[in-house]
Amino acid sequence: MVDKDSDQIRRLAIQASTGSRAAFSELVNKLMNRVVAITYRMTGERDAALDLTQDTFVSAWEGIKRFRQDSKSETWLYRIAVNKALNFIAHRKISDTVELTEDHAGSVSQSADDLLTREELKQRVMQFMQSLPEQQRVAFELRFYRQLSFEEIAEVAGRGVPTVKTNYREAIRKLRRIAEEEGWRS
Repeated sequence: MVDKDSDQIRRLAIQASTGSRAAFSELVNKLMNRVVAITYRMTGERDAALDLTQDTFVSAWEGIKRFRQDSKSETWLYRIAVNKALNFIAHRKISDTVELTEDHAGSVSQSADDLLTREELKQRVMQFMQSLPEQQRVAFELRFYRQLSFEEIAEVAGRGVPTVKTNYREAIRKLRRIAEEEGWRS
């Protein structure tokens, strides 16, 4: 399914690069949630993530004719999103409190304590993400949540594969240390 999805995204990107607004609109629909997730986890701010996602797709539309198709379309789009998020972070101090407005679609029988514990864990992970240096945050986000290869992350981040691997390993090391110190449980 992943290969079929990637092939369809590539086809849509090629069509969009010839000026097809319909293909670009379909591309936006397919990738919107992924880009929102990346920008949200990088910034920790819902409204900023939505704005950055919109900016990402505007920039993608403006630049799609220049996209050479020598990398995956998703990787190209993620790079735009990551750069937008990094620029946002550089220009605005991230607050210590993270507003999480995610719906809880758990079972009716799930206790309020379980929901509270899960929400607290999500908030702690978001705070952890915000504490990481930018390049570790990018590597962690794209590897852990998007499951990109190190080569794809290197392309998105504009760094070498060894640097990306080091950044990811360092982020994981920090996450394990914090989880152990705070006794995180899901």
